[in-house]
Amino acid sequence: MEYVDPIKDIEKIQCIKKNLQQQSPRDLLLFVLGINTGIRISDLLSIKVGDIWDGQKPREFLCVEDGKSGDQKAFYINSSVEEALKSYLGNGNFKEDDYLFKSKKDNQPISRQQAYRIINQAAKEVGITGKIGTHTLRKTFGYHAYRKGIAISFLMNIFNHHTPSETLRYLGIDKNDEQLIKVDVNL
Repeated sequence: MEYVDPIKDIEKIQCIKKNLQQQSPRDLLLFVLGINTGIRISDLLSIKVGDIWDGQKPREFLCVEDGKSGDQKAFYINSSVEEALKSYLGNGNFKEDDYLFKSKKDNQPISRQQAYRIINQAAKEVGITGKIGTHTLRKTFGYHAYRKGIAISFLMNIFNHHTPSETLRYLGIDKNDEQLIKVDVNL
């Protein structure tokens, strides 16, 4: 697997969201859910509508079995994700057992390759030149969560890392970078 970067610039994140909003509510939701939860792409793609939507509104937490560790993890659905979910699911005829990121071709979820194309293309269109891939969503979540004051131990648990230095390296954070930390995650 090739190393990819988090998206560190909030303005670029907003530009990608605007771009994807014009393109497809499904693609916007993929991006917004990924950068606000840090869920692995394989786990994102396996989410079914009933896992996150009660038929009228989003659930407060999304419970996902981590594909690598097998642990059950709960992810908070913040207002950004809630808005994207309402936009996508509020108008459609979705069944509880439909995949959230359903392919337009069949009743299966989109492929990892399609998710990569969606994210990579949106990043290129807004002028991001770094290495972007599906893992960028997870790293973007972690980078901004850390910068906003979320404890490194909490992020280590989400990413299944064993040391703080492993997590900092994963997020592309240089210990020599002096930056004030905000305690507020709402991408």
